[in-house]
Amino acid sequence: MEQILAPEQYVTDFATKRGSNDRVEFAVKLPGPNENEPVYLPIDAKFPLEDYRRLLDAYESGDAVAVKQTKKELERVLLQEAKNISRKYIDVPRTTEFAIMFLPIEGLYAKAVELGVVERMQREHRINVAGPTTMAALLNSLHMGFRTLAIQKHSGEVWKILGRVKTEFEKFGSVLAETQKRISQANEQLDKLVGVRTRQIQRQLEQVTAIEDVESKVMLAADNVKGEED
Repeated sequence: MEQILAPEQYVTDFATKRGSNDRVEFAVKLPGPNENEPVYLPIDAKFPLEDYRRLLDAYESGDAVAVKQTKKELERVLLQEAKNISRKYIDVPRTTEFAIMFLPIEGLYAKAVELGVVERMQREHRINVAGPTTMAALLNSLHMGFRTLAIQKHSGEVWKILGRVKTEFEKFGSVLAETQKRISQANEQLDKLVGVRTRQIQRQLEQVTAIEDVESKVMLAADNVKGEED
C-alpha cells in the first residue's frame, strides 16, 4: 500500500461501519458522491497458517485421506473468514459492495484458487481474494484510476489556463505586429532623413568647392598680373 498509493488515498485500522468497533486493516478511499464523502474499499489480510501447514504436511506424507481432510478444513476456514469480513466491514453505501481478502503467500492463494473457494467467496459473501501479485496489480489499477480522475477533475482548470495563454499570446502577437510596424516606419523615416540630409550636406560641400575654385582662380590671376608687372 505504501509503495503504490499515496497516504491520502487509504486509511489503516479503520472502522468502515459507523458505530462499530470492528476495524479493517486497510481501506482504500474511492471517490464518493462528493469530495467530503469517500467510498471505502475494505482490505483485510488473512493467513490461516496452521491449516496451510497441515495441508503441506499432508502432501509431503502422501496420505490421500489427510490431504482430503486438510483441504476441506482450509476451505472451511477461508469461507468463514470471508463471511466475517463481509459482516464486519461491508456497509453500502459507505463502502463498496465487496471487500478484498488478502492472502500474503502465493502458494496459499494458488491453493484457494485450486479448491474453487474463490468463486464461493465472491458468490456467497461478496469477497474477492488477492495474493501478493494480484494485490499489486489491483493497487496499480486503482492508482491509475486515481490519476485519471485527477486529470478529469482538473481538466476544466487546464482548459482555462490554456485559454488564458491563448488570449495572452494573441495580445502578444498584436503588440509584436504593432511594434514591427512602428520599427518599419522608423526605418523609413530614418532612410528618408538620411537621404535628405545627405543630399543637403552634399550641396553645401559642392558650394564650398565652387567657392574654393573661384578663389583659386582669382589668386592665380592676381599672381599672373603681378608677374607681368615685375
